[in-house]
Amino acid sequence: MERPSASVDEQAGGTLRAAVLPRDHPQRLALNDEVHARPPESLAAPLRASYVALLGDAAEREASLDAVRDLAQRFGAAALPQPGANHYSADLGAFRLRWERHSEFTRCMVVTPGLGADPFLDPAIAAVPADWLAALPGEVVTAVHAALVPSGAAPGGGVPPPDLDAISARHFSGHQLIGTRVVGDRGEAFTDLHIHPDGFGRILVRDRGMTPSQSGRVLQRLFEIETYRILALLAFPVAKDLSPFLGARERALSEIATALIGAGEADEAALHERLTRLAAEIESREAANLFRFGAAAAYYDLVRRRIRELREARMEGLQTFEEFTERRLAPAVATCAAVARRQEALSERVARVTQLLSTRVEISRERQAFAVLASMNRRAQLQLRLQQTVEGLSVAAITYYVVGLVGYAAKGLSDAGVRRLDPEIAMGAAVPVVAALVALGMRRARHVITRKGE
Repeated sequence: MERPSASVDEQAGGTLRAAVLPRDHPQRLALNDEVHARPPESLAAPLRASYVALLGDAAEREASLDAVRDLAQRFGAAALPQPGANHYSADLGAFRLRWERHSEFTRCMVVTPGLGADPFLDPAIAAVPADWLAALPGEVVTAVHAALVPSGAAPGGGVPPPDLDAISARHFSGHQLIGTRVVGDRGEAFTDLHIHPDGFGRILVRDRGMTPSQSGRVLQRLFEIETYRILALLAFPVAKDLSPFLGARERALSEIATALIGAGEADEAALHERLTRLAAEIESREAANLFRFGAAAAYYDLVRRRIRELREARMEGLQTFEEFTERRLAPAVATCAAVARRQEALSERVARVTQLLSTRVEISRERQAFAVLASMNRRAQLQLRLQQTVEGLSVAAITYYVVGLVGYAAKGLSDAGVRRLDPEIAMGAAVPVVAALVALGMRRARHVITRKGE
């Protein structure tokens, strides 16, 4: 028996009543709960966080869930991830774990309280068993350590300004920083976008009055910016590799189109074979990289959206995340988009030339068919003339034999004494009559046969 579907509750006389609706759509609850999935963690300074995103196929993403379940069992988690789950969050005592599975990657965040001796030399990921981390399925596309630190109070009140040189020297090996104020000047975020010797990038966030929910959202957006930035750039090597291929195929198509201008019927088969092979090569490449180019555009849009959600405010002497993205990431994504359009245009040009060649081949076939029909018509006319000749000879032959029979009949009657009848005169008189009757009979028979054939 199907359960009744509840509508908006009504409060009447202190009694909660639920109206009965038709049955639910099978996906109603899942789709409704999707807006509540993967909420940001509530994080309060000081703390350390480590984040890893791994690219993998469907089997590796499923194996990642098994690895998370194994880790939760090791640390005696109260609740384990369910089969088929796409996200999991739990406090495992020494650290807090957050895991998510997406369409082509998985990501894992580990959070530990406090800053330790150094938030980047003693990172949160150190609390995770090394063998478990090394065995995670997939390929690392992003690995970042983050530190959320309180800004402290300046003498006389207020928040002291950051010492950018000291921050760079202490935490970022002296590299040039990218930084911005976030969440309406309630926080500051710094990074150098370098991969340090331990294989991780670094992000420093100074808390200037953010709530725990705001801190969690800021860290999540910064991690996502790093992830989607790399995923968007995965299409750039594909575009660079594809450009020489497209150039060579464009030249080949131009050669075929030029040859088609002066080609004769004898050349069309060879040109069609070359064009078919060219179309197959282009279609194969397009099928192989279509997803990657489409994903690059989608990830780039996500990067820009996450940057807008930070609500950046410029800090003197630093590039903002938006400026860096527009100067470095945007040209690469534009190159990928241009190569994708070039590939699509080449495919359309090949289709047009193929259609043109097919039209020529069809015209040649029609011309050949017309020649065959004309030849058949000439043969039919010859056969008709031959038939008429044979028909005339047949009339003469039949007349000859019938007149001979008339002669024999006349001679027999004369010998019998019925009446004196000269056989030769009888035969001569019978010739025109017999010939006329035979010709008329054959003509009538031909008409009958012709009508039956129609």
